[in-house]
Amino acid sequence: MATMGRPRTFDRDKAIEDAMFLFWQHGYESTSLAQLKAGINNGISAPSFYAAFGSKEALFRECVQRYIATYAQVTEFLWDNNLSARDALETTLRRSAKMQCEPGHPSGCMVGLGAMSAPSAENAAVAEPLERSRNRTRAGVVATIERGVATEQLNKSVDVKALAAMFSTFLFGISIQARDGASLDELNKAITQMMWLWDSNKQNED
Repeated sequence: MATMGRPRTFDRDKAIEDAMFLFWQHGYESTSLAQLKAGINNGISAPSFYAAFGSKEALFRECVQRYIATYAQVTEFLWDNNLSARDALETTLRRSAKMQCEPGHPSGCMVGLGAMSAPSAENAAVAEPLERSRNRTRAGVVATIERGVATEQLNKSVDVKALAAMFSTFLFGISIQARDGASLDELNKAITQMMWLWDSNKQNED
């Protein structure tokens, strides 16, 4: 007797990527079960969907983890102590902009855009992994600026929290600009302007 469930040709790794792109493009609540079933592995039945993932929420959580482990790695330069604090921050901005504008996947950042398409109150817990990721990035920006002060790249009197808030806001704002069609050249020019803010707070040299 044949058993029900996933077909033998089911590629779970590819299915996670397919679903991730859908959630990335449309957000959690706007991505319907029908879209997921149609978009995963060129079509998947409802029984196969539930056998493979359990629920839409569980699938979303897997997709978030996949995104964080792959595309979101562009922010890991914030913790690279082999780079100067300034270079770590600038590299993060430029690599993030490049990733968000490149072809082959939805534009923008799934983590950043997730703040704009937050689930309703009854599904609020679904957004927690995205919020944790954004908070970690904010903490990384703060730590990078603190390192800039500690290594005397920045003036010791700089308002670390205010400067970090400005750079974090800019970093997350790239998501909206990229989604709205800003080119990588435009974003890189904006990043150059933004880094002048760092340079204006450099440690004074006697």
